[in-house]
Amino acid sequence: MSMNLLHVNATVTCPHGGQATVRPGQSRVAVSSQPVAVQTDVYTIAGCGFTVSGSPHPCVTIRWTQPSTAIRVNGVPALLENSVGLCLAADQAPQGPPRVVTVQRRAGGR
Repeated sequence: MSMNLLHVNATVTCPHGGQATVRPGQSRVAVSSQPVAVQTDVYTIAGCGFTVSGSPHPCVTIRWTQPSTAIRVNGVPALLENSVGLCLAADQAPQGPPRVVTVQRRAGGR
């Protein structure tokens, strides 16, 4: 089944509602006039309210573990709306999967 490509302005959140932003590593390939997101792009998270035993332990970054198996951008796997990732705290503790909320609907892949 084909899924839509992520681009840098797609809405991605952590499981606790924090907003992810991406610093794209490439700008040559675009959809909807936005660079396509790839596995090596740096995603940071702001506004995560997760706590452990009453102490803040927010998600701060996303590590994408299962990107597209078929689409590469400059040799790096592209991210799709169903790509699997893991939100991480500053101490690299896993916090749960990211949620792709909105994505462009013009280009897809698998």
